[in-house]
Formats: sequence, C-alpha cells, structure tokens
Amino acid sequence: RLDRIDIDGILESGYIEELIQDGVYTPFPTVYNTERPDAVAAGLLEGRVAIMVDGTPFVLLVPALFVHFLHAPEDYYQRYDISTLIRLLRYLSFFIALLTPSIYIAVTTFHQEMIPTSLLISIAAQREGVPFPAFIEALIMEITFEILREAGVRMPRAVGAAISIVGALVLGEAAVQAGIVSPVMVIVVSLTAISSFVFPTYNMAIAVRILRFMLMILAATFGLYGIALGLIGIVLHLCSLRSFGLPYMSPFAPFNWQNQKDTILRFPLWSIFHRPRLGNKANIIRQQSPKKAKPKPPQ
Repeated sequence: RLDRIDIDGILESGYIEELIQDGVYTPFPTVYNTERPDAVAAGLLEGRVAIMVDGTPFVLLVPALFVHFLHAPEDYYQRYDISTLIRLLRYLSFFIALLTPSIYIAVTTFHQEMIPTSLLISIAAQREGVPFPAFIEALIMEITFEILREAGVRMPRAVGAAISIVGALVLGEAAVQAGIVSPVMVIVVSLTAISSFVFPTYNMAIAVRILRFMLMILAATFGLYGIALGLIGIVLHLCSLRSFGLPYMSPFAPFNWQNQKDTILRFPLWSIFHRPRLGNKANIIRQQSPKKAKPKPPQ
C-alpha cells in the first residue's frame, strides 16, 4: 500500500493514514496514531506494524480495531482489577456520549410515560418558559459547546482550557437565565461533553461527536424507535469495516474467546499466554508455559 502512494509530498503522518486505510467513507478510525513510544512498543509486541514519518511526532499502528481505541497504555501499568474497572468506565462513557442527548430528546418529546411523575412535573416546570422544542434546544447547546471546544484548542495552551470552561459556565448560566434552554438540558450536554473526554484517542471521540448529531435527528423524528434504528445501522456499519483485512469488531465479531482476556476486561498478565490473533500465525505464545506462569506465594 505504501508503494502505491503517488503524491508530491508527505508533510505529516495523516497523509499516509488517509491514503492506506481500508474504509474511506466512515467516521470511525481504522488506523491508530499515537505519539507515545510505549504504545508503539506494545503494538509491535502484539504483532502490529508501525509506520513512522520523518519530521512528525505521530506514529501509525496497523491494523487498528475498535477495541484498540478504548485501551490505554496505563491499563497495563496498574493491577488488573483497577484496569478492568477503568475500561468498564470507558465503555460506559462511550454509550453516554453517544446516546444521552438523543434519549433525552426522545423521552421528553414522544415517550413521557417512561418518566416518573415527579421528575416529569419537574422537567415540565423547567421547560415552561423555553420557546424551543427539545431537539432545537439540544442542537443549540451542542453546537455552542463544539465551538467552545475548538476555540479552546486554537487558543494558547495557558488560557485555552480556562476559556472553554469559563465560556461554557457563563454561556450555560446566561442561557438558562434568559429562558433559551432548560437547566436539565445544560446537565445533559455537560454530562455528554465530560464523557467524550474519557476516550484515550481523539479520533474515536470525533466519530462519537458526528454520530451523536445523527442520533439526535433520528430521536427527534421517530423517538426511541429512531435511536434503535440508528444503533442497528451503526452496528452493521462497524461489522462491515475492515482494517488491513481484519474485521474491525474482532474479537467480538467474529467472536474469539481467547482474545476476550484483554478486551473489555483485563485479565492478569500471567494468564494472558497468547498474542492477539491479528493475522499472524507465527510466535503466538507470548510467554512461558501456563504451568510456570502464575507466580507462587513465598513459603
């Protein structure tokens, strides 16, 4: 694939990423990029290929599967129980960042019977003076937060984070006082934004941000049925993707029991004997035999 590239210049590794990836029309990243040497070394030990470009700090790792974008190098620097809990929080944050605004729009617009009566009365009282429907309200807040996020990135590092945080607080409070949005919507958008920062990789966070708006449109049109339809479409799209010939959703689909030791859960290192099956058939055994691997307590 590198030999097939015909271009007048490569200024950054993103050029190569776009020219060699399998899925072109997809928001999900199929090439992993990182600037951490430990992440690259761990990928090489798993049988993946690293592509380095002179003059840029980012290194490409291929193949890159869906689970790789929810793993972090710090998962292996702590005990397995702590790492498992943090991974579960990441997967939970993925669904919160993807579904929270759309579920709020669907429930408050079409399915009010699903909300407890006391909470429904509270939400109705807060939305009494809001002139917009829930979808327009969520759209205004989401677009405003995206603008603040990009402004914080472009600002100098010393003031960028402060600008985004202070701007979000001031605009949110002013919007509530002006009666443009309800306080519940501010909470929903804030929870969604905080959950999107949990992802270890920026590329997956961008994909979730794009799909969030699509699910909001489906929720405003068809309610929870639209969200279910959108989730089915996302799953079908993910299962159709490939990264350098490998199914993007493996080891979930196709299911591989051996590789489940290091996906959602992280088993102890002395119990993970095989490298991930990424197409390589040689040197599958990662360490010594299972009988000698588990450390024995001192006598």
